Amino acid sequence: MAEVVTKGTGEVERIADRAQLWVSYSANGADRTAAVNELTSRISRVEPLLDREGVEVRSRRLSVHTNWENGHRVGSGAEQYYSVRVTDREQLDELLGALIAAEPAWLNGPDWELSDRSEAVADAQHHAVEDARRRAQGYAAALGVRLGPLLRITDGDESHGGGVERMAYAATAASYAPDTRELKLEPQPVTVSVRCTTTWVLLE
Repeated sequence: MAEVVTKGTGEVERIADRAQLWVSYSANGADRTAAVNELTSRISRVEPLLDREGVEVRSRRLSVHTNWENGHRVGSGAEQYYSVRVTDREQLDELLGALIAAEPAWLNGPDWELSDRSEAVADAQHHAVEDARRRAQGYAAALGVRLGPLLRITDGDESHGGGVERMAYAATAASYAPDTRELKLEPQPVTVSVRCTTTWVLLE
């Protein structure tokens, strides 16, 4: 029994419905205790900004270190890192403005993603199988035979991309929340891609 093995790829695009942000705040002091105390004071103004509907703090991470200059210790530094998920698009611009006004050491985002990829994956799988079938039919026609039933199918790797938009924001010295609406940070398309490998029977 003759067989033919083909690979298929399916891709679909969906508009992202949530965003990820990364932000950190830092402080310095004469020693580690002073640096952490100063950071705690700064963070006390940041935490209320994150306590709102549609905003989820995914992680908090603290870093404490010694500052050096020309080989000499010049005090200590402390930094708190946040990973934040925004599920309410209406909150994004206001939240970005508030976080920037709080003078972050750095801020990256948004990275766009889908909260539920199952429907997109199912559509991509359908396209992948159809792609593999078309390839098999092409080989069958080239050989002057007919394409028979599917013998087996193997799922390939899932991947996503194409919709990731990452932008960096420099900290400013403004004492008010900047307006980020003109930056056009709209949800981006996310591409969901699926691959499969199929084996088909070739009929005389």
